Formats: sequence, C-alpha cells, structure tokens
Amino acid sequence: MSNKPVFVATHPRACSTAFERVFMTRRKSLQTIHEPFGDAFYYGPERMGSRFEGDEEARAKSGFSNSTFKTILDRIDREAAEGKRVFIKDITYYLVPPERQDARVAPSLQRVKRGVGTEEELNEAGGLGLCLQRTLSARDSGVAMNGKGDGSPNGHAASDHSSPKSPPFPYDTPAEPSNPTVVPREILERFHFTFLIRHPKFAIPSYYRCCIPPLVERTGFNPFMPNEAGYDELRALFDYCKETGLVGPKVCGREVANCVPYGKDSGIEICVIDADDLLDDPEGVLRKYCASIGLTFEPEMLNWDNEEDHVYAKEAFEKWNGFHDDAIHSKDLKPRAHKKQPKTDEEMFAEWVEKYGKEAAKTIKQTVDDNVETYEYLKQYAIKL
Repeated sequence: MSNKPVFVATHPRACSTAFERVFMTRRKSLQTIHEPFGDAFYYGPERMGSRFEGDEEARAKSGFSNSTFKTILDRIDREAAEGKRVFIKDITYYLVPPERQDARVAPSLQRVKRGVGTEEELNEAGGLGLCLQRTLSARDSGVAMNGKGDGSPNGHAASDHSSPKSPPFPYDTPAEPSNPTVVPREILERFHFTFLIRHPKFAIPSYYRCCIPPLVERTGFNPFMPNEAGYDELRALFDYCKETGLVGPKVCGREVANCVPYGKDSGIEICVIDADDLLDDPEGVLRKYCASIGLTFEPEMLNWDNEEDHVYAKEAFEKWNGFHDDAIHSKDLKPRAHKKQPKTDEEMFAEWVEKYGKEAAKTIKQTVDDNVETYEYLKQYAIKL
C-alpha cells in the first residue's frame, strides 16, 4: 500500500475544504497542507494566472510574491520530514497552464535532485519510457491522451500562439511530452493522486458568488473568469495519471477493462469522489476513500467541534479570505437531511437570474454547459456505494 503524500486534485467550489477538514482531525499522523500551489500560480515570479498580473501591489500584499513551484515543493519536503504523512488538497489548474497553452517545466524545477547528493539537468523526455512511446504513437495517429484526438503533446488542444499570454508564462523552458503540468514527472511520481469533483451546475454559481459583492470585498477575485472553472485542467491531469501509470488500472476496488501501463499495477487506485455523493453519505464514501489511500477510517474524523480544531482550520484557510467561510464555521460532516432534488435547466437558470441578474445568469449557464461533458467523464470513475 502506498504511503506517498496524498494529493487531492480538484476544481474550485467542490466542497473540497469541508473534505479537507475531515483529515485535519488526524493531526497526530497526518500533516495537511491547504492549496499551496496557488501562491506560485497567482503571485510569484513563475505565475501563470492573469488575475493579478496588472496589480503588483496585490501580489506584494499577498506575502507570496517570491513563491516559486520549487519553494512550495521544498515546503512539502520539510513537512514530510517531520514524520507524518502529508495530505495536500489543491486546485489542479495551479499546475496546468490556462487556456490550454502547452505546458513547459517551471523554471525553478529545471534542475531537480535525482538521488542523494546528485543533480542532473532535466531531460525533455522526462523518462516516460514505454508509455511515452505509446503516447507518441497515439499522437501520430491523431488520438490524444485525452481521447479528443487533438494530437497535442501534453493532452491539451494545440495552443493559439497568436493569442495574448499571461506573463511570465509561457516559460522559455523544455516541455515533457504528454505531461500537462509544469511539474516534472519524476516529482509527480512522488504523490498519491486522488480526485474530487462536483457538478458544474453547483460549483460554477458558487464560484461566481465569490467574485461579486459582498464576498469580493474579501476575496479580491473580480471579475469572474470562466477559465478558472478548473474542469479541463483536472481532466488533463487525471488522464495523464491514468494513461501513464501514476494511478490505476484498478478503480477504487472495482476491476476495469483497461491496459496496465508498464505491464504492472501502479499500486494506487483510480480514486474519484463526487462531492454530492460525499454530502449524502459521508461515512460510506470516506470509508472507501480511506481504504484506498491506506488510512484507517475513524468515525471521530467526521466531527471537529472543538477549539483546537477550529483554530487550526482558521489559520490554514485564512490566506484565501472569503472562500472558506462555511468550512471554517462548520462543526462536522453529517449526511444531508434531504438529497438534492433534481431541477430542470430552466429552473436552475431562473434561480441564477433571480440571484445575479440575467447577463450573469447567461455567463454562469455558458460556463456550466462548457464543463458538463468533462464532469460526466470523470464521474464514471467516482466511488460507488
């Protein structure tokens, strides 16, 4: 069973912080790290996000203007050195270039340690071996790793190089074929990846609300940017992990008809949680999830109504002010009294019009529609009870 640091890859507003609070209760054996890579993505010298590109003052005030992908990974290494297993929850698009731009290795990660006391220049091929050969063969035949046949080297559609880019990305660095992230494969191999999703008809309106008054006064995330929905990037990482043997081929206890990369089981199940399944049956879902990552589930993990837990969570979440109020003030994770009753698209749109106005509702609807297919694709791998 893997004892690697757990990396919960998700998109915004997937109830991921409530999920994280469950594992914050295990502080004697787990060291949780809350969304570390956003520091580099938004604020640091290797930033890829354009949200604060024109606001140097905001970047400076964040306290993370010097954060690089390497400084964040160094922090993770320091946390792991204390002896506890590391549990990371983060937004996938912090690692994947926006707007389907081709990925390049982050400059600070061009030289990575490859054994005690040694350092080597990063190889463009990334040591992908036989899986790389399979990837290139699929690309040459017009079948991309993401199944969309776009033939790109890193699972995304070929970028439009005439479109404006977000400085300082794109980097003037090598790329690893098929890797959709700015992190070298040998570093990705250190993590035990799992995935958390939620239907965009719930996640997107929730994110939109964080980008308008009154919450925007605290989040600073104005305006709403559809390219931060995060589903495309999550699928790109998911497919890369699945197709190149970082996870799978087993799906959280289920057998699937699939080839086995490198001719062997990765030892890490493909593990996807749907947030609404989690909210309907927290214990059932978490028992399976914990078994999948090699952690003993304890019912006490579902309750954190004590001062120590509240102080710990508040300190962890404070850097993303305004986004985590519900999780900060929560006391436990109990099954919903009533499962969500399905609503028609027309009913959902009417609700958005009432809350946000017609033009905003149109933007929300378009963003939802743009991401439903990806959500449904990932959903087929979700834990079943």
